[in-house]
Amino acid sequence: MEPSARAVCDAIMMGGHQIYYVGGCVRNALLGAPVSDVDMSTSATPNQVIELATAAGLRPVPTGIDHGTITVVADGTPYEVTTFRRDVETDGRRAVVAFSDNIYDDARRRDFTMNALYADVDGAVIDPLDGMADLRMRRVRFIDDAAQRIREDYLRILRYFRFQAWYGDEHAGHDAEALAAISSHLSGLETLSAERVGAEMRKLFAAQDPVMALSAMARTGVLRVILPGADARFVQLMVHGEGMLGLAPDWIGRLVALGGKGVCKRLRLSNAEQRRYDIIQAAAYGEKALLETAFEEGAANATQAYLIQCALAETPPDPARITTLTHAAAQVFPVVANDLMPGFIGPALGARLAQLKAAWIASGFTLTKAALLALPAP
Repeated sequence: MEPSARAVCDAIMMGGHQIYYVGGCVRNALLGAPVSDVDMSTSATPNQVIELATAAGLRPVPTGIDHGTITVVADGTPYEVTTFRRDVETDGRRAVVAFSDNIYDDARRRDFTMNALYADVDGAVIDPLDGMADLRMRRVRFIDDAAQRIREDYLRILRYFRFQAWYGDEHAGHDAEALAAISSHLSGLETLSAERVGAEMRKLFAAQDPVMALSAMARTGVLRVILPGADARFVQLMVHGEGMLGLAPDWIGRLVALGGKGVCKRLRLSNAEQRRYDIIQAAAYGEKALLETAFEEGAANATQAYLIQCALAETPPDPARITTLTHAAAQVFPVVANDLMPGFIGPALGARLAQLKAAWIASGFTLTKAALLALPAP
């Protein structure tokens, strides 16, 4: 435990309140996985958290006070401290909550049993809903009634598949109740913003192997709703190719392999993400040569396009091809504009540079500057 986290806990406990680590940080610590954000849950009300943190010399920030969350900054590190809550009303996107002093109320409003795990300052686990058993079995299971959890927030449909990709046991398969509830609530996906859907899909595609989750998304109809025309088959072949080459997951490359209509808009990709998507897609489907892509856009983009081409052809990737693309990305075009002036100016200059660059790339970057300048103009 970081000293700064302990300082937050000590400040709240000084007021006689309970405080626990909760959710992902506990789950990942138990799995031996990296822990990023550390969230805390407490019986103290938001105002009490503010008063106790201030008295302890910490800096409380009311980032989500209406929903019970105070961000407490200790030694420069922010920690979200949220009062125990229970849902009063939900509409599929947001909830009206009431504060509680009961950890069971707080646990029951969460999504999956493996996320309803708490730990005290000494590391002892508090497991109100038998989440440890599911975590040990790598079983992603909704808390209580799956359909009710989904109706509270339809994003939980996508979260289910994301958690299955990251933490589920691929040999055990999916929870039947979860899939049945998901299949019955597909219309709720249409109420979600593109930003929320995109955020979940980014995380899902970053998993080591999202294929089982994607296949279940296809079977239940989820994939058809969020990305019409998408096909998970080629992602499976691409993931296999990554494994053969020892490559880390690249979520945008996998997204291109998935296909579908209006992907960038439906997932609200950023301008930079959309540019990468377009670069990889153009090279993968032959609109631009792989060597040219590697030289102009980098080996990573060209490699993703090559993996997609192998998946489409159902052939294993060749490590030598990756070496060639890496070599191409490191080349420096030997001709500059001044080499062609004043004989070529304006549009003619641009056309001549493009001609020579195309010839140089086609030669496998072997043509020298002198040989290029000797080529006849178009």
